[in-house]
Amino acid sequence: MQDIAGLCKDNMQKAEMKGNKKTMKKIFILAAAMIAAGISSACIESANITYKPAEQKMPAHIRRVAVRPFTNKTPQFGLEEKVTLKVAEEFLKNGEYTVSAENNADGIIIGEIANYILTPIQYDVNMVANVYKMNVIASVRFLDRAANRYLWEEPALQATKIFSAAALPGGMTEEAAREELWEILAKNITLRTVEGFGSVSSISQKKLPPAHSYGNNAENNAGTQPITAIGTDLPATDNAGLKELDR
Repeated sequence: MQDIAGLCKDNMQKAEMKGNKKTMKKIFILAAAMIAAGISSACIESANITYKPAEQKMPAHIRRVAVRPFTNKTPQFGLEEKVTLKVAEEFLKNGEYTVSAENNADGIIIGEIANYILTPIQYDVNMVANVYKMNVIASVRFLDRAANRYLWEEPALQATKIFSAAALPGGMTEEAAREELWEILAKNITLRTVEGFGSVSSISQKKLPPAHSYGNNAENNAGTQPITAIGTDLPATDNAGLKELDR
């Protein structure tokens, strides 16, 4: 009888051990599943994270903006007047800053039209151009008069317009295409000032097409050289005239 009782006890202990093993196995599987779910959730959250740089706003004291007449380094006559007017008009429409004369302004837009390119990109059966690509590249800076330094600079700000010849339905003349191109450029300059796309602490190193594609001389391609005055104090100068900045 004692042998039978001992055998029963051994069998019960074995059964209990098997039960514990099964329980432990279930706990292990459950823990592994929870860890995997956590890792998966973390990966999904990481994938949904979007990089959002801090807004690059102008200093609080910048309330009035002046647009200095652009300079024109291209052979095309009169481009600078059109661009200057469009930029001022775009600031007026935006309304973030008051547009004023230089002597009353807190900041000044200083720009130079470096290159103007009109390229045929499509021809008809008689090899007559009927679609054109128009590019303008400008060097633009923003001067903080109070600090006497540039807050941002775009040495190769580009605007592009593709249009059909005036003889085609929906086509336009080169002059009409220019007007739309100036509007694109003016909006980019206003956006750069108001919303601060890019970095305000360094220049944008945009590459220009090879010089031979412009048909201009070396002087006209001077805009390809980076300017290093960003974020640095300018030499002491009369802010009313700011003659040194015109170079």
